[in-house]
Amino acid sequence: MRKFGGRTAAVAVVPLLSGALLSAALLSGCSSQVEGSSASAAKATGQRMFGSIAFEPCTLSAPLSPTSIDAQCAKYEVAENPAEPKGRKITLNMAWLPASDQSGGTADPVFFLAGGPGQAATEYAAQVDMALRDARKQRDIVLIDQRGTGKLSPLDCRDANGRELALPDADGTDANAIADYAGRCAQALAGKADPRFYTTTQAIADLDAVRAALGVSRINLVGVSYGTRVAQQYAARYPKHTRAIVLDGIAPNDLVVGGEFARTFERALGLQVAQCQKLDSCRKRFPQDLRTQLHALKTRLAAAPVDVEYRDPASAEVKHDTLTADTVVGLTHLFSYMPQMASLLPVVIDEADRGRYAPLMALSQMMTREVGGQMSRSMQWSVICAEDADRYRPDPADADTVLGPDVATAFFAACSRWPHGARPANFNAPLKSNVPALLLSGEIDPVTPPSYGEQVLKGLPNGRHLVLRGQGHNVSGVGCLPKLVGQFLESTDARKLDAKCLDAIGYVPPFTGFNGWEP
Repeated sequence: MRKFGGRTAAVAVVPLLSGALLSAALLSGCSSQVEGSSASAAKATGQRMFGSIAFEPCTLSAPLSPTSIDAQCAKYEVAENPAEPKGRKITLNMAWLPASDQSGGTADPVFFLAGGPGQAATEYAAQVDMALRDARKQRDIVLIDQRGTGKLSPLDCRDANGRELALPDADGTDANAIADYAGRCAQALAGKADPRFYTTTQAIADLDAVRAALGVSRINLVGVSYGTRVAQQYAARYPKHTRAIVLDGIAPNDLVVGGEFARTFERALGLQVAQCQKLDSCRKRFPQDLRTQLHALKTRLAAAPVDVEYRDPASAEVKHDTLTADTVVGLTHLFSYMPQMASLLPVVIDEADRGRYAPLMALSQMMTREVGGQMSRSMQWSVICAEDADRYRPDPADADTVLGPDVATAFFAACSRWPHGARPANFNAPLKSNVPALLLSGEIDPVTPPSYGEQVLKGLPNGRHLVLRGQGHNVSGVGCLPKLVGQFLESTDARKLDAKCLDAIGYVPPFTGFNGWEP
């Protein structure tokens, strides 16, 4: 809930993720909802109308991506409190990737729903464009930063002088420090924003308001990770406006987000260990179980953190930093999201277990720099405190896992001090719908395992669940899946998809050294 300082930052916050010209046909279809004077004014200023919303050319960059993408951007205003439409307003940041077909897009665009909770959809435009490249041939792609996320978020925790509030100095799992920070943040927001109105329920109302403003009657929803919860909630509340859904990294409606991280991660580690044992080179190089090494390393560093000299991966500058147990576990969990990164874990952990900590510290610093700031902590609290925290029940089985029980405790620690709303009575009910659905899972996903997809599939008679062998969290951009997603959104018949091309996708062999793996 892909894709929170310290271990909490790596485990919880990274949970549960070309500018084509507007064709004459699309402009004609979209401007049917616009008065002639508005369209003329937009044309005069270089804007392009989609329904009643005026878009302007923009360039969007993406974290963890070297590329940027040309798009059309706009802002859309909604009431913070839906019960007070004339009260305080908030502005949603949004982007539109016009269909690449020169004949124009169809009447039913694709709405992409980002993960987290806390990710901003527009910040992943380049990745979305790649994953939905086949769908975009015929359909416009719309990305809306969910309220409370992105550059326009009113939930930024800043003091009276506009400076960002300092995060707790603790290791990221100190529940009291997290709660104290949440309380200070809530106090700083008083009179500026009300965190109670930044939940999934308000978010789906925003999506439908944008749909109506765009002048389209039905939309397709592509949700990743936490975005699959948003998609399910929208499909249940607005069935007449939902044409099809694609759920990638599936979170069932009754899942307590964050409550099962320790066990789902342990499952993923077990699968990685089993794969290593099948390969002679890996089994000989790493005779010890990765989980055993992680437990031992975690225990040793918890008792005595180590000062490490390492080279900064970006500058090659020699630096010193302290390696803690939380650093090790957080990096391990973060790497497990992506098989290409997970393949590095055995050799990096084995080196650290032998007292050679520099590679692990360098990778940790690199990933911290890359993923830092990608998640809205405060928006995440608004969601999980209203929708998950009161349903969390500690599981004794967590005590024997690599992550341990503290992760879940820290995940919900802010809720004692964070103002939060409520969820509708039927919020956690399974989605039961005839909507055409394509469900996607990675076999070794550390946060939303395939069993979650099977659970959701039971309520979707027109659905199909594809599980990618050897893959992790969020798989819609892997292999031939962009083509299959595009075909599904054309036909809305998941059962007729020829998914044999997925058989070529397999496991990424673990590195047996820093030069790669043995054949």
